[in-house]
Amino acid sequence: MRVSMSLTAVLFVVPAASASPSLRWPLDCEAGRSCVVQHYVDHDPGKEAQDYHCGTATYDGHDGTDIRLPSMAAQKRGVAVLATAGGTVLRVRDGVPDVSVAAQGRDRVENIECGNGVLIDLGEGWEAQYCHMAKGSLAVHPGDKVKTGDRLGLVGLSGLTEFPHLHLTIRKDGKVVDPFAYGAEERSCNGGSSLWAENLGRSLDYEAGHVLNKGFAPGPVTMGAIEAGMAEQDLPTTQSPALVAFVRAINLKGGDQQVLILLDPDGTPVARNDAPPLDRTKAQWMMFAGLKRPAGGFRPGLYRAIYKVTREGKPAIEQAFGISLRP
Repeated sequence: MRVSMSLTAVLFVVPAASASPSLRWPLDCEAGRSCVVQHYVDHDPGKEAQDYHCGTATYDGHDGTDIRLPSMAAQKRGVAVLATAGGTVLRVRDGVPDVSVAAQGRDRVENIECGNGVLIDLGEGWEAQYCHMAKGSLAVHPGDKVKTGDRLGLVGLSGLTEFPHLHLTIRKDGKVVDPFAYGAEERSCNGGSSLWAENLGRSLDYEAGHVLNKGFAPGPVTMGAIEAGMAEQDLPTTQSPALVAFVRAINLKGGDQQVLILLDPDGTPVARNDAPPLDRTKAQWMMFAGLKRPAGGFRPGLYRAIYKVTREGKPAIEQAFGISLRP
């Protein structure tokens, strides 16, 4: 979401002669595994939206990078927000409750869309803004000097958000910079240069979509149960009433075709869910496939599930996962 209070559109800065910062990953999590980029900066100046890769993992006016945790359970365990670069703390806000905007309404977060946050001056016109942090977790105050990697607080659910994540906005001279594509021209594909530290390697490679959650459950699965982390905790056995494989994927495109297949220990398909092509881009999507317990219970052994996404006739995502059923 757009969290800058003074900008009405996303503006980009062209690299100047001064040195640009080298940014570390701003969360204490493993990029691409225990946390993932949900939204990138919007590179389209009009009413459409386009990320730096000419994809749809953004939305109109989005002025930062959203790094998402897999569930509220992960957020409640505590994931530290870390200084992406050193500098001086300019402003902080704390005291905003960690409540999804879907539950409280957008009017309750008017003018505090960033939620609990920190603004840091990185020097030479560079700034880093951190949003949606957990109430009461902020560890810095205005005037504090911070070093790269210093703890600023915890990921929360404050402000204009429906899922636990950190929104990070980088600016140069008051204008938005995309850390994945510094200096890229508007609507360009794969232009500019990365500001991320080289040691992050391929962990920040662009993905066509991502499986955020996957697993098996002993009965029907809901989005709420996945978000709460409950769906991945209640594991089925051979005597469970059902065996259900589920996935929640993010950043899917309109037209994507999905299939989820459940295989028994012999590799024989026993359940299959072919979803109709998506009618539009989806920030997240859940699907499952399963069957009821047969007479005498499920046969012990390794059951596998395969999830596939086909985009424009080509494979976009494929993930397999399994569970060993025991009495």
